[in-house]
Amino acid sequence: MSTPGSEPTVTRADADGVATLTLQRPALSHRLRTELLAHVQEVAADASVRAVLLTGSGRAFCVGQDLAEHVEGLRSERPDAQPSLSVVEAEYNPLMLALAGLRVPLVVGVNGACAGAGLGIALAGDLRVAAAGAKFTTAFAGIGLSSDSALASRLVHCVGGSRATELLLLPEPFLAETAAEWGLVHRVVPAADVLVEATALATRLAAGPTRAYRAIKTVLATAATDSLADTLALEASLQTDLGATADHREAVEAFLGKRPAVFTGR
Repeated sequence: MSTPGSEPTVTRADADGVATLTLQRPALSHRLRTELLAHVQEVAADASVRAVLLTGSGRAFCVGQDLAEHVEGLRSERPDAQPSLSVVEAEYNPLMLALAGLRVPLVVGVNGACAGAGLGIALAGDLRVAAAGAKFTTAFAGIGLSSDSALASRLVHCVGGSRATELLLLPEPFLAETAAEWGLVHRVVPAADVLVEATALATRLAAGPTRAYRAIKTVLATAATDSLADTLALEASLQTDLGATADHREAVEAFLGKRPAVFTGR
C-alpha cells in the first residue's frame, strides 16, 4: 500500500472475521484516498471478512480534504482549477461507491473531529460509534464549495431535507451528543473507549448471519426511493433466497432447541 521506506497512511488488521482499517492521517490526501480505496477493494474481495471497522488515529477521525495539498494544486493551475477539483470524480466517487458496495456490515469508530468529506465517509458506515465531545461539521460552504462524498444524500437520508439544508448552508460545528440526538451516530462513548466499543460491535456482527445482513443492506439501499410494490418484491425475493441458507436453518433449530445459534455466514 505504501512506497518503500514510507509509513502507510491506512493500516489493516484482521481478527475474528473483522477487518479493521485505520486512518493514520487526519486529512484526505491523494495518497490516503488511494490507499483507503485499495484496502476497501481488498476487504470486499476477501471471503474471510464478515465485518469491517473503519476508524482513525490520534485526536481526529477525518477532517476532509488535505487543504495544504489542495491549495498547492490551485496555485499551479489555470483560474478555473478544474484539474484539482476533478479529484472528486476521479478519487472520491470511486471510494464512496466502494464503501457503499461492501456486502458486509461497516462500523465506523469516530474517534475525534469529523468534517467535510470525513463526515461523508463516516455516514457511509452502517453503524457509527463516536467519542464524547467529538466535533462534527459539514465544512464545505465555509471554503466556498458544495458537498461531495455523497454527504448531501446521506444527510437527507439520516436527518431529513430541512436539517440537511441547514447543516450544509450553515456549517456550524456540532458535538457527537447532538449527532446522536439527530441519528447521525448510534452510540456515544468516552474517547478512550471508541475502539473497544466499535470493535465489540463489529465482532458481534461478524459472528452473525452474514447473508441476512447483506440482504438487509440491499433493501435499505433503495427503501427510501422504491415504490411499496418494488420493496415488497425485493423483500420476497431476498427472503426466498435466505430461507435456503444454512444460517436460517441453524437459527430455527437453535430457537426450537433453546440454545444460541452459531452462524457460519452460509
